[in-house]
Amino acid sequence: MIDTSFLSWPFFEERHRRFAEDLNAWASREVKPLVDHHDVDASCRRLVRRLGEAGWLKAVVPQAYGGLTPSFDVRTLCLARETLAAHEGVADFAFAMQGLGTGPITLFGSDALKEQYLPPVARGDAIAAFALSEPEAGSDVAAMSTTATPDGPDHVRLDGLKTWISNGGIADHYVVFARSGEAPGAKGLSAYVVDAQAPGLTIENRIDVIAPHPLATLRFDACRVPLTNRIGGPGEGFKVAMATLDVFRSTVGAAALGLARRALAEALLHASSRKLFGAPLGDLQMTQAALADMATGVDGAALLVYRAAWTKDQGAPRVTREAAMAKMHATETAQIVIDKAVQIFGGLGVTRGVKVEELYREIRALRIYEGATEVQKIVIARELLKMLEAQRARDLSTASGR
Repeated sequence: MIDTSFLSWPFFEERHRRFAEDLNAWASREVKPLVDHHDVDASCRRLVRRLGEAGWLKAVVPQAYGGLTPSFDVRTLCLARETLAAHEGVADFAFAMQGLGTGPITLFGSDALKEQYLPPVARGDAIAAFALSEPEAGSDVAAMSTTATPDGPDHVRLDGLKTWISNGGIADHYVVFARSGEAPGAKGLSAYVVDAQAPGLTIENRIDVIAPHPLATLRFDACRVPLTNRIGGPGEGFKVAMATLDVFRSTVGAAALGLARRALAEALLHASSRKLFGAPLGDLQMTQAALADMATGVDGAALLVYRAAWTKDQGAPRVTREAAMAKMHATETAQIVIDKAVQIFGGLGVTRGVKVEELYREIRALRIYEGATEVQKIVIARELLKMLEAQRARDLSTASGR
């Protein structure tokens, strides 16, 4: 039994509570039959289709294009990811990538791009992907080497490799970031929507990881893209990417939170039913201490995740610090919580087919993607230093005005 008492916290409105309860009831009935861990491509296609048919993907696009709310409601996105992750990691993945793969279009795309790409995603008719990382440019986006070269008056030509691309090989479109050359470093990047069937785009290879998800390396070889498919202005790709991550980074923390809540629920159930030395495992003080640490960690992570989501929903232009804290703390905490759950299960905890073993594999990647923990620490520290400098400037201005 997963604890949902957090829904009474003041971060949420009644609509959020209904959404979480209804999604949990739907997922309890629908998700498990849709997932085959031996065929994640087909599983993701089925999940996207059913999530769309049931209306849950409306949360990832604006109301004007078939969505749920006028703009992104980050609390709803977080609740969706937490709820789905608690049931099945692949279900969370399928939902999340529909949002991340269209987030740049929602935030910066032209009306024509929004009309073309957002409604099919909301219906579950199309699968989206976000192509930022490269073999030598993951955390360091400024090191990107994929190029976008003018090709006639109305097109650019993309050349290069993208790797670790979620939904690679099954997506219907990719949001691709490339060096367009308006300035050196991060200021010389642009973003484009590239259809999966575009000539010059091929799947270089598929990537197999410990918790199977559709991942691939993409090759762009003289891939012509209309300039009308550019998202935002020339040289605004870094801004597009960072603003998108500013929305979705908190949701990674929420997914980790869902995995942690499930691990805690599994551990509680096992501790209350497993007999050791003639009494329930949960009667042992060491087990109780582990459960207490797990529950406290889960609540602490939830407070940071929903603080960040609530702050963004209140109209804050950026929540860089809050989202980085939420992502870092929730993913690191979930790793600890799940590890303790495995320990409580003993040998059973590392056995294939047992839920906590699956959770143990699922959590590891969340500490890396959308900015590894080490990167989040740099982001947080830089934001704190910016705040200090801003305060000093205000103090100086006040003093000089006396």
